[in-house]
Amino acid sequence: MPKNILVIGGTRFFGKLLVQRLVRAGHHVTIATRGYAPDPFGDRITRVRVDRRNEHAMRAAFAGVKFDIVYDQMCYSPLDAAISSRVFGGNVGRYVMTSTIDVYRALEPQSQAFDEESLHVDAQPIDTAYPWHDPARAIDSYVAGKVQAEAYLYRAGSMPVVTVRLGHVLGGPDDFTGRLAHYVDLVRQGAALQYTSAKARTSFLEAREAADFLVWAGAQAFTGPVNAAADGALSAYELHGRVGAALNAPARMRKLTAGTPSPFDLVTPLMLDTGRAKELGYRFSGTDDWIDSAIRQHDLAYV
Repeated sequence: MPKNILVIGGTRFFGKLLVQRLVRAGHHVTIATRGYAPDPFGDRITRVRVDRRNEHAMRAAFAGVKFDIVYDQMCYSPLDAAISSRVFGGNVGRYVMTSTIDVYRALEPQSQAFDEESLHVDAQPIDTAYPWHDPARAIDSYVAGKVQAEAYLYRAGSMPVVTVRLGHVLGGPDDFTGRLAHYVDLVRQGAALQYTSAKARTSFLEAREAADFLVWAGAQAFTGPVNAAADGALSAYELHGRVGAALNAPARMRKLTAGTPSPFDLVTPLMLDTGRAKELGYRFSGTDDWIDSAIRQHDLAYV
């Protein structure tokens, strides 16, 4: 049965793929953005131009509107979560927040994969006085912002909430992050990757599967946090080696002694245990199934 679905964000990277899948499934989709980025969906969707950080504007935009599902791609702090709780509380059947593997950076490092219960969001302090919306603090506050956004949503209890903790999302021509491109560029330039630990692996997810998983999570009945990642973690060292192999070019490496680490270069592992999602019925791809294709896509962009 077609559902009435709101996507906050949804004009780039895997958010665009999410909207594409929802439209193809026959749902009535509204996207809420500030209107700065174009989208390819024409008259197949409804658009609402609104600043999701402006509660007055959000209330005005969605007054009296009920949604079966809200996908929030732009919830980065407890202030954002508070607005969502007050605007959509009682008016949404299911609220799916896109969270991140990085929430586990708030914990002590461990060698095994983190499961959802490793992070006790109910026990997390919430600081609504912090200047979360200060652009100068966006990078430094990212991890704490996501953790506290989750904590606020669950503590508020105003709607059924799912927080999807995605592994590092890679692939697709709309990957604006430049993270995988960094390794492709090094190989093509003949430059060496400076790495910290060859064994500090982290979890990844291909962009199309990130969108697929969000669609799936929205259609289920469970609530709470859920991890999502492909089977098979890689360290930056291993990823760089895969780039070299996929491009049939030397992948030079040397130990990092000074400077800024590459995007996925970690001192200790940061991996996701996806047991909960699998128990609920989802089956993830393996990293080996798509990583070479994702690398080659970025190589085409390099050329």
